[in-house]
Amino acid sequence: MDTRVDEVAEGIFRLNTEVPGFNFNQYLVVDDEPLLFHTGPRGLFDSVRAAIARVVALDRLRWIGFSHVEADECGALNQLLAVAPHAAPVCSQVAALVSMTDLADRPPRALADGESLTLGRHSVTWLDAPHVPHGWECGYLFERETRTLLCGDLFTQSGGCDVPLTEGDILGPSEAFRAQMDYFAHGRRQSAILERLASTGPTTLACMHGSAWQGDGGALLRTLATTLAGAAP
Repeated sequence: MDTRVDEVAEGIFRLNTEVPGFNFNQYLVVDDEPLLFHTGPRGLFDSVRAAIARVVALDRLRWIGFSHVEADECGALNQLLAVAPHAAPVCSQVAALVSMTDLADRPPRALADGESLTLGRHSVTWLDAPHVPHGWECGYLFERETRTLLCGDLFTQSGGCDVPLTEGDILGPSEAFRAQMDYFAHGRRQSAILERLASTGPTTLACMHGSAWQGDGGALLRTLATTLAGAAP
């Protein structure tokens, strides 16, 4: 098993591992205080650890973030904490309250909605997104310097993924996957949350599964909101 490393925005690296029929991404923001977003499941730990080390020494890793509590988001968190002695988890206040103060081997840094974390030249802002697509504690990080939205499970693309960064269609493939397995909670505030994410004006969408995407991210998020509203039960 091999984890591929590609830079998808300045100082932001996509770590991609393919498994049969699917793929997992982590994103590594390299700065004075490097941040990893998503850990991958425990079974991918050795490959992901080696990929991180190709970009930055593990003992420099400072923050390990994730969108919500799920195996592919934070399954290898404690394994990474064990090899990254200066790292701490980063998550929503809800995730810290209901899960991470117990599950994580180190106390988490719980970010409030709209709270920013300065990494050096890069700065990330936490955006609460409960139940979008799923998880009470769900949220995302927006990196202002590169206008990158670390958007977790949004625009999930199944299968393998040989294209690290695309300007092509990711909504179509993600909707095809959702037709097979609808992973959206379809909460009452879904459209408003997606509009808030769109209003950040991202130019790179760092998807957890499949290619990262480059273009008018606000427009694409609004199209997703319209698509989901039309498909709501």
